Amino acid sequence: MLIVPHAAVAQVLDAAEPQIISLVRQAYQEHEAGRTAVPHSIFLRFPDNPSNRIIGLPAYLGGAEPAAGMKWISSFPGNISSGLARASAAIVLNSVVNGHPLALIEGSLISAKRTAASAALAASLLAGDEHPAGVTLIGTGVINFEVLRFLTTVFPELAAVTVYDHDPVRATAFATRVRAWRPGLRVDIAAALAPALAANRLISFATTAGQPHTRLDDAQPGSIVLHLSLRDLEPATIRESVNVVDDVDHVCREQTSVHLAEQVAGDRNFIHATIGQLAMGTAELPAKPDDRIVVSPFGLGVLDLALAAHVHAEARRRGLGLAMDGFLPDEEPASAGQPG
Repeated sequence: MLIVPHAAVAQVLDAAEPQIISLVRQAYQEHEAGRTAVPHSIFLRFPDNPSNRIIGLPAYLGGAEPAAGMKWISSFPGNISSGLARASAAIVLNSVVNGHPLALIEGSLISAKRTAASAALAASLLAGDEHPAGVTLIGTGVINFEVLRFLTTVFPELAAVTVYDHDPVRATAFATRVRAWRPGLRVDIAAALAPALAANRLISFATTAGQPHTRLDDAQPGSIVLHLSLRDLEPATIRESVNVVDDVDHVCREQTSVHLAEQVAGDRNFIHATIGQLAMGTAELPAKPDDRIVVSPFGLGVLDLALAAHVHAEARRRGLGLAMDGFLPDEEPASAGQPG
């Protein structure tokens, strides 16, 4: 068993954005081709505090180098006010040969980077040759900072960032961090949600919203909206938009905006494509240039597996992490229980 802590994960994944996007794209293609197994996520909620949850994402990723395992990720929104990270995670990788656990890997950074990479991949596939000059970030936490990091990878000419958070102090701190990280970017802080939505045609929602709270009336026609937090947009707005998801069945669960839209509409016909179809060039989106496109990725465990398997291989190659002998009980001799 190899234990890979956060610092080792960061050492492998830092400044590796193009490779991470490539791994995520390949995982989506494997999923679209039917070479994955992705059971529904398991949600553990606390009766006395329903805003907190721990989610289990088991998955199998096929292909040339198959991987299996599970991400166990908690979301405690109250941590933010205490100066702690909202999310924490661990990923267990299992052998696809004998099922034995191979590694225990700190998963919060993997989770953030795979989320951001999938958003940037979808944005690049949808934008085509029309690269955006700016982006609006709704929510100023870890995820949207990673989203910005990956967006500047796929759109190197990105020059402007508008940020909005219901907490002005958090918005200011986020803007200061962005300016220090990338001095060449123009960073504006929006005083309200409406002007933030109107500022750029590329928008990323990464909030802690538990239920829909906004429409896209203030967004520019033709906007690409990365709806990563899944519960910000009203169901009517979802139904009025061109919708891209990662997996139709997965996203129509757990009271996401897409799930609520399905309940109202009585069908899923308002979902037009998956990210895997976009990556494979098999998607056909409505050809109306003024339509707003909403990308709602539920978050597939195969993305975590793709990055975790890469981290595991690199950690072994570089001598990172802590190898723990004796984690599993000794195997019985091959002749045990056999007649002499």
